[in-house]
Amino acid sequence: MKRTMPSSANMTAEVIGSFSDENDIHALAEAATAAVLDGGGFGWIKPPTALAVGQYYRGVPLVPELELIVGRIDGIIYGAAQLQKPSRNNEAQAFAVQLIHHFVAPYARGHGLARLILQKAEERAKSLGFHILNLDVRASQVGAMSLYEAEGFVHWGTHPAYARIKGQVTAGQFYYKVLK
Repeated sequence: MKRTMPSSANMTAEVIGSFSDENDIHALAEAATAAVLDGGGFGWIKPPTALAVGQYYRGVPLVPELELIVGRIDGIIYGAAQLQKPSRNNEAQAFAVQLIHHFVAPYARGHGLARLILQKAEERAKSLGFHILNLDVRASQVGAMSLYEAEGFVHWGTHPAYARIKGQVTAGQFYYKVLK
């Protein structure tokens, strides 16, 4: 499962409306699986099968309330995030969008790809007319929290019983950012 990083650091982030290349699905599923195995999130503690992860990501662009943003290095997907729009009948919160499932494969970290994905998600949220970007993260994700705070997210609360990992309850941190 360990992938060797490409030699150059040509990074991009883009919104995916559909998958035309099976290699993208496989790379995304591999990166997500590696992130989960490294303690990453998604609500998964143990990753599902590669087939199930691939099916999940094939379905994301089909859900009207979701926007999929992927990060690439030299054309290969190594990370992603999703914007979850409020349901159409939620008029009171129609100005805010949620960032979910933000990750970079552990073997691709340290190059700025997570930041690039986050910036693309913010850009996309603004282009869709949203004014607030919300997110939550396990308290164990120290690197992610540092990134969010460095990018101007405001920590507004802690949920002491946010998730249960290997029988242990862990806290979650909640953040928001005003999009200008």
